[in-house]
Amino acid sequence: MTRSESKYFNTALMMDEALIALLEEKDFEYISVKEICARAGVNRSTFYLHYETVADLLSEAMEYNIRQFREQFSVTAEQFIPTIDSAPLSDLMLVNSDNLHLYLTFIKEHKSLYNAVFKNPACMQVDRQFEQTTENVLVPIMSRFHIPQKEQKYRIGFYIHGCMAVIREWIKQNCDDAVEDIARILIACIYPADEQPNHTLGEQKHG
Repeated sequence: MTRSESKYFNTALMMDEALIALLEEKDFEYISVKEICARAGVNRSTFYLHYETVADLLSEAMEYNIRQFREQFSVTAEQFIPTIDSAPLSDLMLVNSDNLHLYLTFIKEHKSLYNAVFKNPACMQVDRQFEQTTENVLVPIMSRFHIPQKEQKYRIGFYIHGCMAVIREWIKQNCDDAVEDIARILIACIYPADEQPNHTLGEQKHG
């Protein structure tokens, strides 16, 4: 990364963090470019070098948030993907209580951001965000479980959008229900009762 690229990245990061901080204080629709710039310590012209609208910044802030979440895992996607063909099937059931507890706790800690994004669905871009995960992780895992190729896209669509629907409803309720309850509901929705994962991954979490 060159010096100019580093400066550009750092400026964008300051604006991401400024927006996330402001979302803790007020609803997204009431946040102005002026407030973001004041909080980030940049001028308006700098903002418009990076973004056309505040919605563009919200989309980027969401991507920044997802990167923060992935950094919590001890095993990266790059390390996990080559193991899919040989890993025990139990290790490929990624939707389990351990991983869900981590994910849902993270969402609850950043619920103001997620609430803003769910109210502006174009910023969520779920399909684009999960495109690489689908191709490199979910499809190979489904193949290990002998799920027919023609069914995989439908099941993946259900998993991703179904989980997002549960989480969206939880956020609408201000995340009042316990993380453990939402994790249990998600597992019950995804797995038949006799296939629900009971194991924990311990340190073998995957990002």
